[in-house]
Parts: sequence; structure tokens; C-alpha cells
Amino acid sequence: MARAVVSGLLLLSLALPCSARAGGLEAARDVARQADPVAGLTLRQLAGQRIVFGFAGPALPPALRERVRRGELAGVILFKRHIRSRRQLRNLVADLQAIPRPKGLRDPLLVMIDQEGGAVKRLDGAPDRSPERMGRRGVSFVRDEGRRTARNLRAVGVNTNLAPVLDRGRRGSSVERLDRAFSADPQRVGELGTAFARGLDDGGVIAAAKHFPGLGRSSRDEDFFAARIDAPKSKLRAVDEPPFATAARAKVPIVMMSTAIYPAFDARPALFSRRLSEDELRGRLGFRGVTITDDLEVPSVSRHGPPARRALLSARAGVDLLLFAQSYAAGAEGAAALRTAVRGDELPRSELERSAARVLALRATLR
Repeated sequence: MARAVVSGLLLLSLALPCSARAGGLEAARDVARQADPVAGLTLRQLAGQRIVFGFAGPALPPALRERVRRGELAGVILFKRHIRSRRQLRNLVADLQAIPRPKGLRDPLLVMIDQEGGAVKRLDGAPDRSPERMGRRGVSFVRDEGRRTARNLRAVGVNTNLAPVLDRGRRGSSVERLDRAFSADPQRVGELGTAFARGLDDGGVIAAAKHFPGLGRSSRDEDFFAARIDAPKSKLRAVDEPPFATAARAKVPIVMMSTAIYPAFDARPALFSRRLSEDELRGRLGFRGVTITDDLEVPSVSRHGPPARRALLSARAGVDLLLFAQSYAAGAEGAAALRTAVRGDELPRSELERSAARVLALRATLR
């Protein structure tokens, strides 16, 4: 439909004097983008909207600057290695967002950080407690902590928090040992995690619930060891997934896919599984937001091939955003792999467009 609008307006512009033609073509593109946010985007730009880049820091690499100028990325992720001071970080993010980019791609870039509280926290300030300690204080307190965290992040330009953790704090699990879980009770996890996400939203920060379909049964650090969660579907659906169902109903904007393997659903990790990202999360739970991988550079997923291979596996699984948190080069390799796959008919362009449209719609909510 949008492409038909473009065609009609293009024909009209050809009948105009040359001086008016450029303006007419630009107007046609604007009309098309209002109906279809990916209309007129190049293949490089479409692939770029699927990638979140890491970089060495604390300065923006020249190659990353050029990629921003071309409109070929969705955003970046920040770690302690990027932070020398709050002022320096604020200037870094402002510099990133000020880079000129093509029309239609000028909404704020996603600037992500892991600010759960407790053991996982990159920036000083709120939240001042771990999720487990926050959870003891109740829903109202947790939502207020979400608001305080949003103020803390927005003060330095960060607009996306890779939190809350919606994994159940099962005794002996890695998330329980590190106090990353709000509760051991699935219903409480959903209530408390969603309260934190709403607090972030109150303060203008995008929340990302993690790690679907749940890491509360894993006793090992999922970044370093390939966790295998041997629970039947009935148990996963009754105990591990309910917090994510609560998040889906509350319209939490992003859900992160786990690195663990759930044999009841798939022999591949969740971030490579279409059965989990599409059939289970979107189909059964009704999630309508943006999905993101956990870091595709962690050791636990490295055995699945080089960055290009990992990017293609996640894209084929239907995951919208591919997170390469450690190096710019790996993200660039992932983006190139998506372009090559589309040209070689290994990945439908429509899949690229659908995910890019979701990401652009999310970016459009930021100010």
C-alpha cells in the first residue's frame, strides 16, 4: 500500500519542473514513511536496524560514527568501560545522538545499559538495592525505584535499561545466589518486575524483561556455561513463563531471549529458537513488542559459529534486535551477514522489514 502511494506521487513529481521535483519526491517519501516506517530504506539500513553495537570506549570509534551517519544501526550498549565520569558519559551520549543521519532515521538511537541493581549495575546511583532486596519492600516501592532509576539514566542520556530480570529466584539458581530475582514466587516476580518496568516508563526509559523463557532453574552463569534446562513444557509454562505473560499484558516494550537450551522446545538456545521467540512468546503469550538476544558474543554461544553465523541464526528465529555487546567488528560482521542472506534468498527481506519496523516504532517513542 505504502509503495503504491510512493509510485503515484513519484509520477506526479516527474511532471513538475526540476526545481520542484526534489521537494515532491521528498514529500512522497514522507507520506510513505508515515504509512510504512521502512519504506525507502536501503538493505544496509534495514539490516542495521537489527543490530545493537558494542564498542571499546570511552570514545566513539570513527567507523561507528560513519554507520550512524548512514542510518545503519539501531543503537549501542554501554558498560563500565565507557564511563570515566557522569559528565564524560553524558557528553558521549549527546555526541552520539547529535550525529546527523538520514531523514526517517532521526529518532533517538537506543542507548542501552544493564542497570538491574545489586550485582549487575554499570552506573552509580539508583537503584540502590538488588532486585531481591527491592522485592521485599513491595510493588509500590519497586515502582518508585524504577522511577528513580529512570531519572538516574536519563540524566546521562541512557534511554533503555536491560532490566527487569523476570527469572524466578529458585533456590540454588545463579539468579538467586546473585540476588537478581525479585522473588521465588512466579506471580510475585511478574508483579514486581512489571512494577519496575512501569517505573522506568514513568521516567521515559524503555524496559527490557529478561531472560525468556526463564533462567530460574540454572545453577551456572549463563554467560560462561551453556545452560541446559531439562524441564517439561508444562513446568516451564506453569512456573517460568508466567512473569513474561504478565509483562506481555503490561506491554513491556522489549523481551530478551535467553542463552540457555530448553530441550522441551528446541535443541538450540532460546535466542536461536523460532519455537520460543515466535510460537511461544508471540503466539502463546501474545507479546507484541521488540525481542532482543542476550549478548551474542558471550562464551556460552560462541560454539555456534562466528558472529555472522550467530546473527543469521537469531534473525531466522525471528528475534528483532541482535546484541553484539563487546566489539564493533562483530556487530558489523552480523549486519553484513544479514545483507548477504537476503541477497542469497537465505532470509526473506520481509523478515528484515518486519523487525526493522518494530524497532523504528520503538525508537519513535523516545524523546
